[in-house]
Amino acid sequence: MSELEKMLQGKIYDPCDAELYKLRNKAHRLSKYYNDTLEEETEKRKEILDELLPNRKEGVYIQGPAYFDYGIFTTIGKNSYANFNLTVLDCCPVTIGDNVFMGPNVSILTPIHPLMYQERNQYYNKEKGYFTDKEYAAPIVIKDNCWIAGNVTICGGVTIGSGCVIGAGSVVTRDIPDNSFACGNPCVVKRKITKEDSIMLKKHLF
Repeated sequence: MSELEKMLQGKIYDPCDAELYKLRNKAHRLSKYYNDTLEEETEKRKEILDELLPNRKEGVYIQGPAYFDYGIFTTIGKNSYANFNLTVLDCCPVTIGDNVFMGPNVSILTPIHPLMYQERNQYYNKEKGYFTDKEYAAPIVIKDNCWIAGNVTICGGVTIGSGCVIGAGSVVTRDIPDNSFACGNPCVVKRKITKEDSIMLKKHLF
């Protein structure tokens, strides 16, 4: 089994593997190219995203700057939007649904590191002749029609159900069921979202 296959299957892998290094380097380079473009350079931006995020559907808009570890392991549904400073470490698959809106400084982080420093620190791989470390990752899923507010961190292994709102500054460490308002560190469900939350009932807004 290759290190790439191990990584995508959530097994301990060698992050310094030559194939992974090459894929990461390409994604980091494409992220920089994208971040250096102007908003009105729509065709140039599309060309970069076609290479960086080939698994995205129509209507996806990434404000930028944005940072992807691999890009090719991230799927984004139609009409989804990300504001400034989106960071996606897609060492395991990241699946973002349709009509998902993300505020500034959202971090989607699949990697997981050992708690014990003896297992976390770098070590010399005699067989390969270089220093590396032990890492693994777990997939992240954000289902359709979610709002992820600013400065939210989503950790590996989490699924956020459809129609959820995740409050600003939250750290999501566990699954969130459909149609929930959740917030906090760690993020917890506060209540269900209902028709009573309609802005049409807020007369002061009109």
